Amino acid sequence: MGRYLRPLLRGTTYTRLLHLWVPMFLVSFWMFIDPSRPWAPAVFLVPLGLIPAVRTGEGAQARLLLVPADAQPGFSVAPSATWRDRLRTVVWLEARMALGAAAMFACVWLPTLVYDLVMRAGGRSSAEVPLLSGTATGWWLALLVPLPLIALYGVVVGLGELATVVARGLLGPSAAERLAALEERTEQLLERNRIARELHDSIGHALTVAVVQAGAARTAGDPSFTDHALAAIEETGRSALTDLERVLGVLREPRRPASGRPTLSEAHRLLDSARASGAQIDAKVTGPVEAVPGLVSREGYRILQEALTNVLRHAGAVPVAVRVDVGGGLLRLEVRNPLTAITPGGPGSGSGLRGMRERAALLGGRASTGPAAGEWRIRAELPLS
Repeated sequence: MGRYLRPLLRGTTYTRLLHLWVPMFLVSFWMFIDPSRPWAPAVFLVPLGLIPAVRTGEGAQARLLLVPADAQPGFSVAPSATWRDRLRTVVWLEARMALGAAAMFACVWLPTLVYDLVMRAGGRSSAEVPLLSGTATGWWLALLVPLPLIALYGVVVGLGELATVVARGLLGPSAAERLAALEERTEQLLERNRIARELHDSIGHALTVAVVQAGAARTAGDPSFTDHALAAIEETGRSALTDLERVLGVLREPRRPASGRPTLSEAHRLLDSARASGAQIDAKVTGPVEAVPGLVSREGYRILQEALTNVLRHAGAVPVAVRVDVGGGLLRLEVRNPLTAITPGGPGSGSGLRGMRERAALLGGRASTGPAAGEWRIRAELPLS
């Protein structure tokens, strides 16, 4: 029994009823002007629904009154962008008017019927309801009192549910709006993946350098080398904090531009950091690196950073050949180091290598990683346009 009475305890039931009553205020006002044409407001709704902004108002009302506690109501609040949206709005206005008329009729006449039955059960004749105009009085009419109340309950709850279903069908997002929402969601996911790669590459590089430097300083037994290692750790940490603050800024302000990200013109920072960690870097840069477009240069920097991080983490202080070449419409990156039997940083998850391939693919390029001729090679080709 409690389950059936539960809708009477929910505020949504009454906000939906209010939503159905709102159009009746217009009808009530019109009845004072010309009661001989009660259908006139329904005709007026046709040109009204063709106004694009009306769809926004109807969607906002539906969100507020039909599903006030729903986090995803499924109603569009954008103005009508096409004639199809305008026609859907017109149909919704007419349907809302019809459902409102049914709700108002039930809310007026069913309680009146209850009152009339009670009066007749008490022996007093009443002519309030035409349906009972010829009915005799008698106590047995009291047995019929629950029937109009049950009908009123069904009408109030049922019409509210029906209005919500119809509204979702007619005020729901159009195909163009759903496509735009899907594209926005895709952009958000891509942005989250980009931020994850940024954190992995930047913080991972800094932590790897710090671990390698600290280990070397602990075993060197040379105060000057220790001072040099600590200075390198400090510099790397500061750089990582700057990157972390920038990435967190992007999270707080999604529309912040990415111009603050390092580019290949700052690749010397990576090379110096790797050298300070003991790696023997043989770097060769050819072509106008400073002329590489910003997006390509930033992604190239991250690929180079992750490649050097992998060397330090998995091979240690070994000779490393770094080649950066710009020409023929491509940015070419290559990092080579000899294969070793030890992995100072332990086995990795492969997310760094996968991230490099993802970065290259997003720019229409490609990246390859793997052993060749006793070396571990990372190669990337990124188109400049």
